[in-house]
Amino acid sequence: MALHSFNSSVYVAFHLVIIAFLNLITAVPGSSSKAVSLLQPYDLLYYSGVRSYFGGEWVKAAELLEKAILTKESLHRVRRQCHDDCVAAGRESFNALDSAEGRMWDLWTMDWMQQRAECLKFCIGRSVTPAGQLPVSSDIEYEFSTRNPYNFLQVTYYKLEKLQKAASAAHTYFVANPSHLEMRNNIEKYRRMEGVTAEAFQDRELENEKHWVFYDSAVQHEASSDWVQAAAKWKACVNETLRQTDECRVQCEVASQRLPENRGVDSADGVYEKAAALSLSLLSCRQSCVTQIATRPGRISAQEDFLPTQLEHLHIAQFKADDISGAVQTLRSLLLFYPSDKDSLDNLQLYHQTLGGDTESQGTQPAQEIVRYISRSLEEKKLLYFGMESLDFSFTDPDLWTPEDVVPESLRETWRTEKEKINEKIKEGEQQKEEQVDDSGFFSGGPVLQKGVTITMDDEVMNGTNRVVLDGVMTEKECERILQLATAAASAGDGYRGRRSPHTPHETFEGLTVLRAVKLAQDGMVNQSDARLLHELGERVRVLLHSYFRSPSGLFTSFTHLVCRSAVAGDQEGRLDLSHPVHVDNCLLEPETNQCWKEPPAFLHRDLSAILYLNDNFDGGELFFTKRDAKTVTARVKPSCGRLVGFSSGPVSPHGVSAVTSGRRCALALWFTKEKLYRDMEREEAEAMWAADGQSVVKKDKEEAEGGATAGRNARNQAPKERSKGRGTVTGAKDEL
Repeated sequence: MALHSFNSSVYVAFHLVIIAFLNLITAVPGSSSKAVSLLQPYDLLYYSGVRSYFGGEWVKAAELLEKAILTKESLHRVRRQCHDDCVAAGRESFNALDSAEGRMWDLWTMDWMQQRAECLKFCIGRSVTPAGQLPVSSDIEYEFSTRNPYNFLQVTYYKLEKLQKAASAAHTYFVANPSHLEMRNNIEKYRRMEGVTAEAFQDRELENEKHWVFYDSAVQHEASSDWVQAAAKWKACVNETLRQTDECRVQCEVASQRLPENRGVDSADGVYEKAAALSLSLLSCRQSCVTQIATRPGRISAQEDFLPTQLEHLHIAQFKADDISGAVQTLRSLLLFYPSDKDSLDNLQLYHQTLGGDTESQGTQPAQEIVRYISRSLEEKKLLYFGMESLDFSFTDPDLWTPEDVVPESLRETWRTEKEKINEKIKEGEQQKEEQVDDSGFFSGGPVLQKGVTITMDDEVMNGTNRVVLDGVMTEKECERILQLATAAASAGDGYRGRRSPHTPHETFEGLTVLRAVKLAQDGMVNQSDARLLHELGERVRVLLHSYFRSPSGLFTSFTHLVCRSAVAGDQEGRLDLSHPVHVDNCLLEPETNQCWKEPPAFLHRDLSAILYLNDNFDGGELFFTKRDAKTVTARVKPSCGRLVGFSSGPVSPHGVSAVTSGRRCALALWFTKEKLYRDMEREEAEAMWAADGQSVVKKDKEEAEGGATAGRNARNQAPKERSKGRGTVTGAKDEL
């Protein structure tokens, strides 16, 4: 459009304001003779479905929940179709802007925006009730973003004995909630049920996640050096990412919007100030689509530089597949994001040399869709940064490639500082992926203080950092005593009490804490000396590991758990799962990107982990360590009485437990922290009970009888309470080794 860029930017923003206000007008409830056939509010359908669920009205619940999902999808399709139709219908008015000048341009612009907004109002109103056009609450947005409707549907269909549909709902929910161990167990059960076929385990939300399917497929083809297929999949991934981003942006524009709150605009300000705030909010919504599309289902954080990363993989795959001209075009597209990147410039020179005298291919221009993507994004960023500088608007730039000249001079210093922090974080992550650096502050190789304890495996043998296997930590007699304690306390233990394991349906699980053992001993249900030995073993392990790993600060016991796993007889045939899947103790492992996120619900305070084995008369149950891909095994440890494994709780030690296929495996799992705040308060309570010779037990029993009891405190109670969106949390998910 042959017009001044400043005017263009202003009117793009103003155009969004007009649409938003007219959309708000369309959302005012009114009478309609066709209301019955129009799309109803999907949030109302969802709430009604949940009420039916809790009322045990399973048929009605299934109908309403399915209708809520379908209505939400239909609403998005209607909005998209109306957007496309109204853009096409207003093209003549839009084209007239090219020849308009001065004040006439203003009039043509207003006419174009009004026509388009009225078109959208009329078009959407033909398919959606006025109430259905209103924005939904943030609670409903969260419910659907975490796929919680499928959680309700899974139970509902199970109650209705529609197992195929129940399995499909379970799988769809689990894709976005991979840490929800109960759902994973349910899926394993569905796989063994008669009448449930493999087709049931399909992601019902796959239509919105196709770019990740292409991404994973491209990575697999790269791994097998199938460069032709890799290039094809990377190209499909780029195209689908662009399509999904465009779809997200359209929904920002067409969906009804609330007037923004706390955006630097005083409540007494007039329509122009509110219009500016609304316009900036819409632009911010469009920019946030980058983060939304780059966040894999079930993950907390977006993949940085998602689109540029795809282009980098694509041009390399094209070059290795002998599509040099395609590689040149892709590389030129990548250079639009990072024009001065030395590696890209060197590769471009290499490609030109490979082409030789093919001047036509050498002159290949970047892909037009990438040119449009960047141009559009930069125009929006300029307006948003202007809002930050002049209107106290809050905006977080989702891109690392934003050029400095887009940022106003007054904001550049802060912008540079934030960018340096992000780059440092990325650099550290890449370095740790390559070098597996442990930043825990531990340094293995210190003295072993207990007589008779020997080092069986060290860092070198275990192919890792800050790992050790010590033998002779317990005597055979001590192992027998703790095994007897586990057996005696099994029916009254702490945790899962012989129920199915939280990690696999093929094993049962029993757990006992020190405090619970002391209480059982005071009630005469277990031997008092055995309960004291359980407590003493935790201190024995702490002293050993504090010395061996040469911790520069104090080391406190964070949690102690006696855990027994038993294979379920007759339920082991064809078993492929693990007793405990590969994980890291103090961060959330993401094998696809080799990252480990220091975010809840991980136990961030854990610094050192340990397992003290009690027996070996079972099959399977080996501890194994892997690389961050959760597949490449670097070391294995076979349990035996008195064998202690100690290792850093951080990302250098992904580990899991192989399936226990027969017998009963018992071990004492321990975690230690350098922060006194997160010490195990239950241990101190147990020590106080011994010191008072039972008086504190009487007092507590009295409190409970009077209704004044409080929950026992421990490090888990003191852990951060915030829960990351998109992740279901199951108690004990990372408490057993």
